[in-house]
Amino acid sequence: MAEKPNRSVAFGTEPIINLLRQQAIPASIGILIMSIYGIVDTIFVGRWVGANGIAAITVVFPITFLISSFGMAVGIGGASVLSRALGNNEVEKAFMTFGNQVLLTIFLATTFMVLGFIFEVPILKAFGGRDEVLTPARDYFLIVLMGVPFLAWAMMANNVIRAEGYPRVAMVTMIVPAVVNLILDPIFIGYFEWGMKGAAYATLAGYCASAIFTAWFFFFGKSELKLKLHHLRPNLGIIGEIGAIGSVTLARQGTISVLAIVLNNALINAGGALALSAYGIINRMMMFANFPVIGITQGFMPIAGYNYGAKLWDRLRSSIWISMKSATVIALGIFTAIMLLAPWIVSAFTTDEELIKVAIPALRISFIATPLIAIGLIGSAYFQSIGKALPALLLTLTKQGFFLIPLILFLTPIYGTYGVWWSFPIADVGSAAITFFYLRRQMNKIPKV
Repeated sequence: MAEKPNRSVAFGTEPIINLLRQQAIPASIGILIMSIYGIVDTIFVGRWVGANGIAAITVVFPITFLISSFGMAVGIGGASVLSRALGNNEVEKAFMTFGNQVLLTIFLATTFMVLGFIFEVPILKAFGGRDEVLTPARDYFLIVLMGVPFLAWAMMANNVIRAEGYPRVAMVTMIVPAVVNLILDPIFIGYFEWGMKGAAYATLAGYCASAIFTAWFFFFGKSELKLKLHHLRPNLGIIGEIGAIGSVTLARQGTISVLAIVLNNALINAGGALALSAYGIINRMMMFANFPVIGITQGFMPIAGYNYGAKLWDRLRSSIWISMKSATVIALGIFTAIMLLAPWIVSAFTTDEELIKVAIPALRISFIATPLIAIGLIGSAYFQSIGKALPALLLTLTKQGFFLIPLILFLTPIYGTYGVWWSFPIADVGSAAITFFYLRRQMNKIPKV
């Protein structure tokens, strides 16, 4: 039998706080760099293309992210299976899992990319790409879409690399596309004056660079997952396990895409392209501001999955509470910074006075319940990491599906754009309460040792 990869053994032996630091800091840095790229990309577009350019990115981003999220779903689902297999010393199953992840990612991402090209205009219009926003959205979408299979591969690989016990390599996977994009954005948008197409080509180059880096790591780097031909044979049992857990991620991203349709159209109808541009700024800041909490969540998952598979119950329980407390403290700091710095944040994106006037209160309202986001993220991640697909799915859908979408549909006709902005904190409060209830109940079932 194959020998268990040495790096993963540390998940069951080292102190939880050290493991979380080792896993979460690189993940957080990777997310931070990617978030900075998103912000800078939006700033370049906002200042050189205008408010409609920000609106176009707001339309296109959830579409490309939905398609590439098939890779993320396969990555997270497979990483859960892989972590538990390594914890239970089922090394051959871990290798088979990775082989099936490779097949699924390539097939799904390519298929949906082709569908994106075929139905580009109806898709863009459905996501709010109407009137003056449609042309820049098409310019951006058709180029970025070519890079989606590369992004999907990188998303899948990132989760596998982290499950193997190489968080710093996973961090570089996220940094590479951001750095490439940050270098090329001013050249393509500013120097060559390519506008939206320049932003798209810079993004495409970043996706390709990340995919090349991860492929190099698996084939020539330190990865223990050196595949043989028989590992690439479809295994329906493993595909079923990957699908059961990965469907949670896919459902979340699918719900986020439905949310984008509802949200973008509500904003266009209530406040026009200006309101959609304001949400574009908020959306970029949500990704940036929450990077430490998301990093802790990503660092928590392989630790929880391994210790659950190894039946190390005290360590599993400790990993939940330490992750929750750490993420909550950080979320409080994020909340304080956003409330104080909102005018300066918005002004960095645009010089349009009307957009600044709309975006400042919208940003503050949207972040009011930020201290509670740790509960929802850690809670749903726990069920996902231990292979409990149904509760993970339901908790994942709670914020966007059960609260946010209905709230937007109900409040916007009454309160206009303010109905949209207030929907975010109300949804955060509701989803945090439900997640905490189910997490506490599940933790009471963990055996006492």
